[in-house]
Amino acid sequence: MASRPKITLSGFLKSYRILKYIKPYRWHFIVGMICLVISSSMFMIFPAAAGEMANAAIGKGKWNIPVQQFGLIFLLILIVQGLLSYFRTTLFAVVSEKGIADVRKALYERLITQDLAFFESHRVGELTSRLTADIEQLQSAFSITLAELIRQIVILISGIFIIAWMTPKLALTMLLTFPLIVISSILFGRYIRGLSRKRQDRLADTNIIVEESFQSFQMVKAFTNEHFEVNRFSKSITEMVDISLNYARMRGLFFIFIITVLFGGLFFILWRGAMMVQEGSMAVGDLFSFIIYTGIIGGAIAGLGNLYTALAGSIGATERIQELLDRDQEVQVSDQLNANSFRVEGNVEYQNVSFSYPGRPEVEVLSNISFAISKGKRIALVGASGAGKSTIVQLLMRFYKPGKGNILVDGKEADSYNLSDYRKNIAIVPQEILLFGGTIRENILYGKPDASDDELMEASRKSNSWEFINTFPNKFDTIVGERGVKLSGGQRQRIAIARAILRNPSILILDEATSSLDAESERLVQDALDTLMKDRTSVIIAHRLSTIKNADCIYVLKKGSIMESGTHDELIKKENGIYKSLVDLQMEVGE
Repeated sequence: MASRPKITLSGFLKSYRILKYIKPYRWHFIVGMICLVISSSMFMIFPAAAGEMANAAIGKGKWNIPVQQFGLIFLLILIVQGLLSYFRTTLFAVVSEKGIADVRKALYERLITQDLAFFESHRVGELTSRLTADIEQLQSAFSITLAELIRQIVILISGIFIIAWMTPKLALTMLLTFPLIVISSILFGRYIRGLSRKRQDRLADTNIIVEESFQSFQMVKAFTNEHFEVNRFSKSITEMVDISLNYARMRGLFFIFIITVLFGGLFFILWRGAMMVQEGSMAVGDLFSFIIYTGIIGGAIAGLGNLYTALAGSIGATERIQELLDRDQEVQVSDQLNANSFRVEGNVEYQNVSFSYPGRPEVEVLSNISFAISKGKRIALVGASGAGKSTIVQLLMRFYKPGKGNILVDGKEADSYNLSDYRKNIAIVPQEILLFGGTIRENILYGKPDASDDELMEASRKSNSWEFINTFPNKFDTIVGERGVKLSGGQRQRIAIARAILRNPSILILDEATSSLDAESERLVQDALDTLMKDRTSVIIAHRLSTIKNADCIYVLKKGSIMESGTHDELIKKENGIYKSLVDLQMEVGE
């Protein structure tokens, strides 16, 4: 069961910094607070006015106001209070909607500009929760929780002062007993809710058992574990029943507490008030007002407990948001807007590069890698899974920094270039093409958002995409579906190639770009890739012979080291060579 959130000084100070996003709307907030305080204070006039009206009706009024005029007073108070509530609500809406929108945009910008290592160490669901659930909690704090907290405090303080002024003796009796009773009921109620959550957690556990056994139904049957699953489910149900019975017993005790203690306290206070009326030391209308004030004060005390929990949860959410906002960014969005359109020639050189992933520093993925690619040349990286092929590409794209050695681009260290300017010179066509859920046009333009229609058309023709795009009724405005599900694998690959053509990169990376295609789709995609690679420095990761046999140099990797290098014709002649073994294996399976 999750622990109850608490407000700490460090958490409060960290959360306080989020107010800089509210600062542009501070006057809306201040005026809204003034409306809230005045409205809440006016609300506290009602019980006193109602009691005085009762006194006036029996000829014992203190305000010298005829009974007939009380209706007009109540109407005036209601109208003013309604107007104040309207302005308070709309002003707080401006603060919460616009201020929180600024927080949301700042948080998304901070997340999207993190490096790859950050996303590898955080689950997408967790980050999405920061952008949704935590932001919603923060928005609720500004629009509802904080306002309600101030309102309850105003009501509580003004209510105590009013009853202390009106009926000091009875107020002393109430303040000595009623708050203790209310606080006890709050604590008892919180314990009951804790048992209820525990019961719900246990019920969720039983549902998980059901889902797991049903989803793995074939495995259950294969291992003849029906008896085991029935026992596991029965044990969980039995534990839930035990918790439920304890929950029911505590609820019964809570009802006893409410009936005997809470209502007993109320009746005791009423009895004392009735005695004072009988003695003539209190007017009947004052007792009527006192009863209403007592109920309002009790409600305020009870409400403060729930509001404290909500506010503590909001501060916790703000802490989590602030931690992300404090993180350094890999790139600055403003840099990308003002990026220089410089172009590298495409000469790449790896000098004794070694690398281990940050999460696994003890495992060396690359060991002393050295090779060079001249401008416009093609190289291929081959080897078994885990040999380090993708890591070489990730280092070139500066997703990570080499542990040792240097990567030079046009004779300069890759790290010396502005990151945004540098990456604009690189395009990648991966194996798994993930398209955005919009139109074909939007997906191709992702390579160059400001491209003209002529450039778009030219890219689609060069990528062999125009033929299938033209078959769709909506042409470039065809919706591709989530992750491109409405297109075939070959069509998605050609869209990705069109995107890369539109980017016009100096350095091209092909990561298993044809490995999952049928023969016809592979031919079309390979033709498009040949067009794309023309006069560009190209790094090809592939297993298929058709993709790599025309490379200017092939590097064969094994366990992070280059074991062989040369052209296809040179490597195929090496008896017992790794590359020759890979080619022979492909020939055997009909490649």
